Amino acid sequence: MLRFAIALFALLPASVFAQTSTIEQSGAVEQRADDRWTLGVAVSSEDSPYAGEGMRTRPFPFVTYQGGRIYWVGATLGVKLWETERFRLDANFSGRFDGFDSGDLGRAELAANGVDIDRVEDRDHGADAGLAARWQLGGNEIIVRALADITGTSEGYEVSADFARRFRVGKVTLVPGIGVQWLSDDLADYYYGVRSTETFSGMAYQPDAALIPRVSLGFAVPLGQSKWRVQGLVQYRFLPDELSDSPLLEPDSDGVAHVVIGVVRSF
Repeated sequence: MLRFAIALFALLPASVFAQTSTIEQSGAVEQRADDRWTLGVAVSSEDSPYAGEGMRTRPFPFVTYQGGRIYWVGATLGVKLWETERFRLDANFSGRFDGFDSGDLGRAELAANGVDIDRVEDRDHGADAGLAARWQLGGNEIIVRALADITGTSEGYEVSADFARRFRVGKVTLVPGIGVQWLSDDLADYYYGVRSTETFSGMAYQPDAALIPRVSLGFAVPLGQSKWRVQGLVQYRFLPDELSDSPLLEPDSDGVAHVVIGVVRSF
């Protein structure tokens, strides 16, 4: 089963992992205890902060797997190392899909920020490895993650903490959440910094480490008595000045809104 999951992980496009993982991080994955797979189709829409890129809207297949010790949700392949009634420690391998193709950005918008699109290098995707600790307290869940780049792409790392509260309104499951994501200076600089060779003036922009607060609302709505359901997430990330001041971004880009919605079935 693990080999099959790894093979499927390698075949699907990067956008699939990024969006499926976003739903999982909100605590919105709604799966019965005897089901291992969740399959479906979904649509993701994000207001990209990068200059001239506009809305990123993509359909994608929604795939998750929950085994006894091994799980695969979006960008994350995990192994449960230690588990009690209220606590779990996992080892995680995660794809990082924050990169971009410079050709997707706007020439005029970058030029207004002093950046020459012809000299902007693509920012590559990467992969991280680390640990995730989860505390389950009734309908409340706290997740703390520490991940470090293992591909040499950014050579950075991040630490994040999220709190989510799961409750029901009739048959609808709602999961409001709040969290923070801390990016090391290497990680922030790789995806938001500008090299001196990429600007008209020869001046570089190098952000420091950054703390990104975020709020979210996950939801799951069953469709009749079957295992089909509508599932999704609304999330907003608040970009700090270290990132929003980047010449790669649209002026006044102080946040990123993201919506994912899909129809899925558990097996």
